[in-house]
Amino acid sequence: MPPVMPFPALPSPPSWFPGHMNRFTKQLPALLSRTDVVLELRDSRLPLTSINNNLEGAINKWRAERGYRSTFAPFSPSTSTNSSLGYGGPICERIVVLNKRDFVPEWGVEPFRRAMKAKFPDQTVHFASCNKPRDIRSLSEMLVNIAKRNPHATEMNVLVIGMPNVGKSTLLNSLRNMGISGRTPKALQTSAQPGHTRALSTRLKLSEDPLVYSYDSPGVMLPFLGRGDRGAERGVKLALIAGIKESLYDVEALVAYLLYRLNILNPISPAYLTLLPPGSPPTTEADDFLDRLAMRLNMLLRGGEKDTVRAAKWFVEWWRNEGGLVSASVPENLPTESDGTHAPLLRRGWGFDFEWAVDESMKCTGGAFESAVQKKMEECIDESLRALSEDERSGVGISTTQERKRSWQEKLAGRAARSKAKLAARKTA
Repeated sequence: MPPVMPFPALPSPPSWFPGHMNRFTKQLPALLSRTDVVLELRDSRLPLTSINNNLEGAINKWRAERGYRSTFAPFSPSTSTNSSLGYGGPICERIVVLNKRDFVPEWGVEPFRRAMKAKFPDQTVHFASCNKPRDIRSLSEMLVNIAKRNPHATEMNVLVIGMPNVGKSTLLNSLRNMGISGRTPKALQTSAQPGHTRALSTRLKLSEDPLVYSYDSPGVMLPFLGRGDRGAERGVKLALIAGIKESLYDVEALVAYLLYRLNILNPISPAYLTLLPPGSPPTTEADDFLDRLAMRLNMLLRGGEKDTVRAAKWFVEWWRNEGGLVSASVPENLPTESDGTHAPLLRRGWGFDFEWAVDESMKCTGGAFESAVQKKMEECIDESLRALSEDERSGVGISTTQERKRSWQEKLAGRAARSKAKLAARKTA
């Protein structure tokens, strides 16, 4: 029987915004001025949480300055000089790459792609896994085709951006290996820890004909993850994918949330059951789970006491690797009615950003199931955008430091306006 899944208590999110992230954020507008294609990487498990809203503003301004017109808009000769992608204007494309696609169930990939197209028609969404040559080849061909549709440009520059530890350097190494003939040595160093890339890379050649170059950039975390439950959950999600330094979090809190999410992904047979003795039931209690896991792995302290801290660290690392593949293998159809073995399935999820109530529309297969999942995902996207706007309006998404800075800027603007008014009054007197 699926366990009742209470939402775990989560700690307040830490602030982690090193100096190199701040420097790159200030450099971004100038860098975008010589960029033709923005390749934004997100983690497939967190396609909404790994959006960096601070980068969104800079990208939108870049596209506005380029006179961007969505390629989904009908062609008009009067706008051809300001259009993108092959109508005579500057190249101005944005590709969102959902990396590590093998860590999410395949049945949700196409519904998510369609949901994103419905909500963000000016973004091209591409799922990829760096260990699947087919995914890298299709992305490489996408970049080459954009360059070929602009034959008057001598070269095309691609900027790779995204949150920390979403796989930017690894993807660029793979694209370089795919696009350059012959043996290509690894150009960029990679690490499992966030913050390894601390400065903009030199230009890397991704294709020789046409010429396509790319920059690798440091991962940029949000300066402030937000107050309240939403900010706390956002921080734990990013810590689980190693987007935030793990030392900033109590690992037991990560385990509690990970258990909750694995129970949502597959309430009938969660992935963590493969680690416990056969016949073990699902659980929502992190302490009970860690006790059983420590005993199973023979992680004991002196005197026979279970080493639950060590077991917790092992469990999180397991999920980041082979455990993620296990959790992604969940089938699209799980029991939704009581059949004598399972209780009715009440909630379902995909990745860590999508969770919905199971209703009559989900009791189907094939194309009807995909359409039902797409509708649920669109509702989740709408809710995520609504929550972000609400946080912005209420100030929940703004840190105390940002509030002081904003207040000081408003005060300076007020002084400047008053001085200008006094000067104008003297001139007219």
